[in-house]
Amino acid sequence: MDKGVKLYGTWYSPYAKRVELALKLKGIDYEYVEEDLQNKSQALLVYNPVYKKVPVLVHHGRPLVESAIILEYVDETWTEGPRILPADPYKRAQVRFWSQFVDQQLMVPAIGVLKASGEARAAMICEFHDKLKVLEEGIKDLFLAGHSLVNGETMGFLDVVMCSAFGAQKIQEEVIGEVVIDPEKYPVISSWLVAISEQPVAKALAPPREKVVHLLRSIMAAGI
Repeated sequence: MDKGVKLYGTWYSPYAKRVELALKLKGIDYEYVEEDLQNKSQALLVYNPVYKKVPVLVHHGRPLVESAIILEYVDETWTEGPRILPADPYKRAQVRFWSQFVDQQLMVPAIGVLKASGEARAAMICEFHDKLKVLEEGIKDLFLAGHSLVNGETMGFLDVVMCSAFGAQKIQEEVIGEVVIDPEKYPVISSWLVAISEQPVAKALAPPREKVVHLLRSIMAAGI
């Protein structure tokens, strides 16, 4: 295994988590550095002077930023492990598109549901449902027959993105006291999330439940 890999992240960052998932899936040995984003290390500021954020992947001293870019780099660099992106160009493009949709369209209202209350939360939930309907319809043909993951037998790019973004969805629903992703309304997404949650790598990298609950309640209390 390659010893020259270091990942700067924070445990609660979905973007850092997806890079960890990819590294684990590919069987890449790496050093993990937990960053305090309220007191960023000098190394983080040097490696990512533009955004000053995590994740940053450093491979033999050369830094890469932006989780989607890092995932593609990992897949192209370590070809001996399972592929994260599909070999078929059309499906690869579809996976990229829906990954961007999750990041740009779904995550904002999902976080808004947690932060808001009353009528504002109801409005965010409505927006979230509108986006879920689009995703439900759009991804149903991406799954191979007999497989519950988009990538087939092992998690791939879109599976990793969804895991990092909504792997703790059940816990969030418990915290806010409301089911948001209803299995009856969204059977494809719901069964997909169940399949993702059962993957050994997802279980291994999931933070302790108590830690997630504390974070979510803190966000709710702060409303930020």
